[in-house]
Amino acid sequence: MATTTRDDAEAAIERLQADFRGDLIHPDDPAYDEARTIYNAMIDKRPGVIARCTDVADVIAAVTAAREHDLEIAIRSGGHNGPGLALVDDGLVVDLSDMTGVHVDPDAKTVHVEPGCTWGDVDHATHAFGLATVSGVISTTGVGGLTLGGGHGYLSRKYGLTIDNLVSADVVLADGRLVHASEDENEDLFWALRGGGGNFGVVTSFEFQLHPVETVVAGPLFWPIDDLEDTMRWYREWLPEAPDDVSAFYLIHEVPGDPFPEEIHGEQVCGLMWCYLGPEDQAEEVIQPARDVAEPLFEHVEPMPYPALQSMFDDLYPEGDQWYWKGDFVDDLTDDAIAEHERFADVPTPQSGMHLYPIDGAVHDVDADETAWSHRDVTWSMVIFGVDRDPENRDLIVDWTRDYWDALHPHSAGAAYVNFMMEEGDERVRATYGDNYERLQEIKARYDPDNVFHVNQNVEPAP
Repeated sequence: MATTTRDDAEAAIERLQADFRGDLIHPDDPAYDEARTIYNAMIDKRPGVIARCTDVADVIAAVTAAREHDLEIAIRSGGHNGPGLALVDDGLVVDLSDMTGVHVDPDAKTVHVEPGCTWGDVDHATHAFGLATVSGVISTTGVGGLTLGGGHGYLSRKYGLTIDNLVSADVVLADGRLVHASEDENEDLFWALRGGGGNFGVVTSFEFQLHPVETVVAGPLFWPIDDLEDTMRWYREWLPEAPDDVSAFYLIHEVPGDPFPEEIHGEQVCGLMWCYLGPEDQAEEVIQPARDVAEPLFEHVEPMPYPALQSMFDDLYPEGDQWYWKGDFVDDLTDDAIAEHERFADVPTPQSGMHLYPIDGAVHDVDADETAWSHRDVTWSMVIFGVDRDPENRDLIVDWTRDYWDALHPHSAGAAYVNFMMEEGDERVRATYGDNYERLQEIKARYDPDNVFHVNQNVEPAP
């Protein structure tokens, strides 16, 4: 694709003005700086035009104009993408953030979701019916990016990945056509969408399967950091044998301020974030082994509405922080790997940390070639993240995250959740898709042969 110029962007704006109902935001617009701001404040990209779509027709018009004027395209849903792939310098951003419709069918236990929704929007709508689907752990995360990357969260051990609950999707392709993808229609595209990222088009509607989830027993349990080795060794044995109703991700953090007790503010801790879906009167039996392995420094696990759990981290991680993260899939927590986690002691900022998210249980019930997500045999998805509000600390959080990850990567499965990757290059993308990569390339060549949608963790079309 040729280099984008200001004239190209202006020509695209002129082309769009005739049949675009949403807002077209350009660099001279007073709303421009706010419109190009995303969750990760480390990202500072300047698009040539931001096309804030109101409906499918707007999406088709934006994609068509960008293609006709040779503009690079980025797709923005919730804007949580770590490396900032929701934006592109000089090109056109297909901004879906105003497309926020949610429709629940409680009889079919399904929900139709527009791509600008956050998971908080979905949880609000489905909880009224005592239902939920699999998503992440921060409710401000966008539905589109999380889903297309695979999606894992508190419900994954019981109900699989987010993509395992995707029933269908409507997609605007690079040539401007709108197609429906499901197990019965455009089956190859549907296969690719389930983990293949934004490589194949702009999804304008998602349909998800819902499950009975209303009240969960959830919350944090912290141990002193000196108990890291003993508790992580216990966790590696306990988690794979735990019932699928139990989810508990392992964390290493510094205790922030409110809502935690003042006497532990600033303490380095390891611990578990619980989500138990079984009978409330059996929760104590599930949690007690964690208390037995080491005495908790703090514990607040109680029944709560599922949306309350989903939004628990929202205030700790608001929009506007500097973020740098790196991830890996983990098969086993070896003694050598556990020893490397001692590196957390050098954590540079209170918001930085490490999480190990369980992706066993129901995730393992799907074969590796059934969806684009190929690593169906790993136990955890690890992420190390450096976070701080002050731009002056950018190098500090980046260096700490990279050093920590470099030490642990040799103990990993050698691939990662695409949503936990920065711009790390083709080799990492290929490793992540493994044996499914060539099939993704073939489907890419069928639906986007010119690689119009390449501002992502890119899969290049087969030659």
